[in-house]
Amino acid sequence: MSACKPDILWSPHHADRYVICDSELSLYRIGAVGTSEAKAGSLPLSEETAATLLAINSDTPYMKCVAWYPKHEPECLLAVGQANGRVVLTSLGQSHNSKCKELMGKEFVPKHARQCNTLAWNPVDSNWLAAGLDKHRADFSVLIWDICSKYSPEAVPAEKLRLSGDAESGMVVTKPLYELGQNDACLSLCWLPRDHQKLLLAGMHRNLAIFDLRNTSQKTFVNTKAIQGVTVDPHFQDRVASFFEGQVAIWDLRKFEKPVFTLPEQPKPLTKVAWCPTRMGLLATLTRDTNVIRLYDMQHAPTPIGDETEPTVIERAVQPCSESTISSFAWHPSAQNRMVVVSPNRAMSDFTVFERISLAWSSTTSLMWACGRHLYDCAEEGGSAAEKDIATKMRERAQSRYGHDTVQVWRNHLLAGGNDPQLRSLWYTLHYILNYSPDLEQRQQGNKQSLIYSGIKNIVKSSSGTTEIRRCWKGSERPADVAQYQSEERSLALRLCGWIGRGPDVDIEPFLKSLEQEGEWERAASVALFNLDIRRAIQILNKGASSEKGDLNLNVVAMALSGYTDEKSSLWREMCSSLRLQLQKPYLCVMFAFLTSEPANYDAVLYESRMAVRDRVAFACMFLNDNQLPRYIDKLTNEMKEAGNLEGILLTGLTKDGVDLMESHVDRTGDVQTASFSMLRGSTAEVVKDPRVQCWIENYRHLLDAWRFWHKRAEFDIHRSKLDPSSKPLAQVFVSCNFCGKSISFSCSAMPHQGRGFSQYGVSGSPTKSKVTSCPGCRKPLPRCALCLMNMGTPVSTCTGTGKSEEKVDLPRDKKLAQFNNWFTWCHNCRHGGHAGHMLSWFRDHSECPVSQPWSCFSSTT
Repeated sequence: MSACKPDILWSPHHADRYVICDSELSLYRIGAVGTSEAKAGSLPLSEETAATLLAINSDTPYMKCVAWYPKHEPECLLAVGQANGRVVLTSLGQSHNSKCKELMGKEFVPKHARQCNTLAWNPVDSNWLAAGLDKHRADFSVLIWDICSKYSPEAVPAEKLRLSGDAESGMVVTKPLYELGQNDACLSLCWLPRDHQKLLLAGMHRNLAIFDLRNTSQKTFVNTKAIQGVTVDPHFQDRVASFFEGQVAIWDLRKFEKPVFTLPEQPKPLTKVAWCPTRMGLLATLTRDTNVIRLYDMQHAPTPIGDETEPTVIERAVQPCSESTISSFAWHPSAQNRMVVVSPNRAMSDFTVFERISLAWSSTTSLMWACGRHLYDCAEEGGSAAEKDIATKMRERAQSRYGHDTVQVWRNHLLAGGNDPQLRSLWYTLHYILNYSPDLEQRQQGNKQSLIYSGIKNIVKSSSGTTEIRRCWKGSERPADVAQYQSEERSLALRLCGWIGRGPDVDIEPFLKSLEQEGEWERAASVALFNLDIRRAIQILNKGASSEKGDLNLNVVAMALSGYTDEKSSLWREMCSSLRLQLQKPYLCVMFAFLTSEPANYDAVLYESRMAVRDRVAFACMFLNDNQLPRYIDKLTNEMKEAGNLEGILLTGLTKDGVDLMESHVDRTGDVQTASFSMLRGSTAEVVKDPRVQCWIENYRHLLDAWRFWHKRAEFDIHRSKLDPSSKPLAQVFVSCNFCGKSISFSCSAMPHQGRGFSQYGVSGSPTKSKVTSCPGCRKPLPRCALCLMNMGTPVSTCTGTGKSEEKVDLPRDKKLAQFNNWFTWCHNCRHGGHAGHMLSWFRDHSECPVSQPWSCFSSTT
């Protein structure tokens, strides 16, 4: 230890004190900036901490190594190894302890002078001090001293006493407690925590050796060059690190033949390796002439099982100080991941290594992250439905049985909360599709049956026989200056939009009443106006204004409608055209846009994005001709597909285009729940087999399993098998034969019911007295019951049958073929078993296996 390479050492029993060792010993106390501990003239270590010099000891020159006494008393006792091999006990500060005064200045002198390389106090028997020395051909290199032993000046030559200056004081000890490692050099050593009093690990000249002080003539050793800086992981007593030049080897003392693994070699020689005392598996290394400390996280490194084991080591590099190189560092004994580094010019820095943050997001949207010893949990706060994560929404919908209402399909949007207009449109579309498909099946008109599932886009393309009509305003003989178009396909499109119901009559009154009941006054008034019933529209607006939560401004709108005139240059038309854009509600805006628009030019209505898609489509089916309608529907369909808007399912249907739209919706929202239920409910078998649809279904099943909704997932599988029979899973649990491995029940059911039947296998023809005592596949006998010694499959009680084997009779529980008493059962611990009734009866009075082996099956399985 030269003056240009200072080392640093934390106090083992004071968390705020450390020593800098080079040509002298300097004791510092660390404290927060601005506190009494950090006095004037203190050295800043970081923005928060500073160090104050407490004491200096210059009485021990030629220092090579220093070790701090591990116990509280004496408080500041240090052992200093010198270049001549002597070990001197010294102290920093004043101590009134009598024991400390007796030990101060005590020297431990080897027989032959050579350099002392390392020191190690025994952490249990603190009187023992191990010293590692250079090689001497006639002396030992590992000496274990007892600091409380009596001095023996008569054994020391006079010239040594004169050199030491202690001839008069008699504080020289020359006889060690143990001498180990003859004719070799010791570069590093440490006490093993497995047995602090007996085991010592030493890095000798060419090997690592474990000395057992109970038998010093024997040692366990392994040949290696990695003999410097031996240190034991404080959290894993069998893991040891050592280094040589730029390479670090990690050892497991339980398999000491070779290193468990070796860390990547550094380009420069290593100067220090140290385990973190507060963090398991964290090793810090320092190389020569660098300002970077490398950290290796071996927390998840597996124990050596075989030669092919590849441990997982995460390497990081931290830079405590960027201005100068680092001479040494020391981990803080109690503060997590904290260290102090010192540069060659004694510049010090207080540094905390920040942990890598590991994130974990549970399936219930709880976010958790770990940083050091702290575990933080972040749960989603209850907000509005629009702010919730899609996983939270799907979880709540699954609990409300969303998607399972197959009778009134439209009610599924209410199970989802009823506040999502896209889900409302989707489930109403599916309701109308399933509601009107029987009518088309009865008509059998060409391909109309497939059109009902293909959406309005394909329906309007197949439109034929369209007629143009011009009607008068309802309640008036004045003709309207608009042309309307009618055809069977357009009427079907209006039904899918929900404007009209079944039957040949085009009556929108039921639809208007339903809108009034839901409080959608503006929408109802606009639909009435589009059907040329301006008087009904005014009536709806007045009714809405007088309702409990009505808007009084609706009366003003009704007044404006009542002044409608079809004169092109009227003041009413001019004012409505300029002021309609100031209306906040879209349906009020499109009402005046319809009344003030030019004939066959309804872009202000058709491209009002705030208006429901089904209303825009219904309006287009009424007022666009056969050339304009397909172009508009195609354009609107492409917009819906790009936006992933579920209202577009009305246009695409649950076809390939519908799958494309649903894919865009899932990509934007992640709602595989809605995609799975809607595709199963309204798609054809060919569409359900699409890989994208199957992916959504399987992801939703896995999601239910991740939420531990086992019953919900089973219910979904049942729902899926009803709508898609091809997805019904095969039986997964069955009783198999020990010899051939085939299922006994499957073999029986697959056996043809002709010829000799099952009688040759021990199976009778009676449905209630079947005896399957041998495997139908290989004819080998089934195992015997451990109690009655009868082959499994033999009934243990008689069951009276009905005598009607050809009929499917719902037998009561006590008359079924497979009574529970006859079931196969066995112990998972010893694999012995028998009839369920016999085993239950046995274990009511016994805890041991009925087989003649001392198995305590009942206690171990319960």
